[in-house]
Amino acid sequence: MRERSAGGGATDDGAGGEAGKTAGPEAGAAAGPRMRRVLRGLRRASGLLRWTSLRLRLVLVFALVALTAAVSASGIAYWLNRNTVLERTQNAVLNDFRKSLEDSTRSLPLHPRCAELQDAARQMAAGPQNYAVLLIGVDREGKDCAATTNKDLLTLDSVPRSLRTAVDEVREVDESNRYAHHLYWQRKEVGDAPYLVAGAKVIGGGPTGYMMKSLATERQDLNSLAWSLGIATALALVGSALLAQAAATTVLRPVQRLGHAARQLGEGRLDTRLRVTGTDELADLSRTFNRTAERLEHRVEELSGREAASRRFVADMSHELRTPLTAITAVSEVLEEEADSLDPMIAPAVQLVVSETRRLNDLVENLMEVTRFDAGTARLVLDDVDVADQVTACVDARAWLDAVELDADRGIVARLDPRRLDVILANLIGNALKHGGSPVRVSVHTEEVPGDGAGGRTGSTAVTGGPAAPPASGGPEAGTEQEGPEGAGQPPAGGKLVIRVRDHGPGIPEEVLPHVFDRFYKASASRPRSEGSGLGLSIALENAHIHGGEITAANLPEGGAVFTLRLPMDAAPLTDGDHGDRGTARVADEGTEDGR
Repeated sequence: MRERSAGGGATDDGAGGEAGKTAGPEAGAAAGPRMRRVLRGLRRASGLLRWTSLRLRLVLVFALVALTAAVSASGIAYWLNRNTVLERTQNAVLNDFRKSLEDSTRSLPLHPRCAELQDAARQMAAGPQNYAVLLIGVDREGKDCAATTNKDLLTLDSVPRSLRTAVDEVREVDESNRYAHHLYWQRKEVGDAPYLVAGAKVIGGGPTGYMMKSLATERQDLNSLAWSLGIATALALVGSALLAQAAATTVLRPVQRLGHAARQLGEGRLDTRLRVTGTDELADLSRTFNRTAERLEHRVEELSGREAASRRFVADMSHELRTPLTAITAVSEVLEEEADSLDPMIAPAVQLVVSETRRLNDLVENLMEVTRFDAGTARLVLDDVDVADQVTACVDARAWLDAVELDADRGIVARLDPRRLDVILANLIGNALKHGGSPVRVSVHTEEVPGDGAGGRTGSTAVTGGPAAPPASGGPEAGTEQEGPEGAGQPPAGGKLVIRVRDHGPGIPEEVLPHVFDRFYKASASRPRSEGSGLGLSIALENAHIHGGEITAANLPEGGAVFTLRLPMDAAPLTDGDHGDRGTARVADEGTEDGR
């Protein structure tokens, strides 16, 4: 007898060889879509990692690497141990079965009786390997006889057909094959238990023997090994996570310190520096940050010094000019009163001196006002203001009643600085009259802003695109505060005061819109030459800022430009608040301020 696996690896149903031949192309065809699905999953996972924190990414990468390594090592170890255990057990059982079959059948006659086969089977099964034995032979009367030691487990029907075919096959004897029959084996499962089944035919005539050996012990040992490897993998995963956490902490602590220092630097603390330790890349990054912060601090100090010197120069120059301007203004007023009695050749020159003196006086006052904004000394003197009366008074004081249309309801009361509101209105309406077309329309209404406090928005804005909607003519607009029998004349707790100044001119060129609030900016190439200083709209915007409001500029589709002023209905909450880019608005309940 010669040991050989049955059918070259036949399976339980005897179709193992054919199944192996046909499964290859199908598996190859299915491998492509599976691989693409795996790659898509990996791409999605990498995309999700980009949205997580750096610490989590480091931990996940460490964990995945450790898990891959541990699973690979555990899988290889399990496979090698499984093959070793099964081969060792299998070889021991097959060698014992072959020897027992030779020894037990040597004393049997050529045609043994069934009782003799049964005794031989019991003798074989009593060996140290503890397997079930089935002997099949032909007695003296030519009848088949099957002797088994376990009728419930091992019968001829329980032996795989492929194994029986291999055992019964007669092979040609030649130099490469010395025996006509060989020993064959295969593994199968009965229920949930694994078994090793082997069979051989006694050469020279004699019974055919089969044996079935339980592999439950080996499976239990392999399961214990698998559990051990799984626990080791889990421990390796936990250890890698701890190591990743430690590594992430080591790497991220300097990065966190750098981020905190960068935030402090962005908040204006230019003396922020990092403590540098080590010589690695992170230490080099900290040194670079310190050098950058030092240069930035030096540059900001230099620029701040220059800006302070410029402000002092403008303020000093403005104050120095006020004294001679006072005398010049007095003289010019006297000359203006005597203009009718002057020589007609001299009168135009006198009128030019008077107008230019007034223009220079306005310029000095504007420069002093701008200096206050830059120095942060501008203050609000708040009072309850009837907005319609304020607009009417502004227009009436400048003799603009014939050129301005007012659309405002009485009873809209806001707590604002009336002097600064007058400055804003005068600049907006005066700009519309100078550069736009008559008539100039001024509309006043309120807007309710859900969740918005009285402080309003503080950023400066010059609208560079999209036309603003014109105000509705006649009747109160949506959200307008109307007079009522109770609470009339009281400023509302929240909302916005909206004042729109619209002209009927050619509008503002698109390239000019972003610069209309810039200081000393004049669109002389597209509009008539102005006698102003180019500071009016800038001063209006600064006055809106310290109220916590804004001014926007836009063109209307039907022609003309519109300036929209939005102020909080109550500017009192702005006390000691930082509004705008320059300085702090201070609220004073009483007193006045020098200025326009």
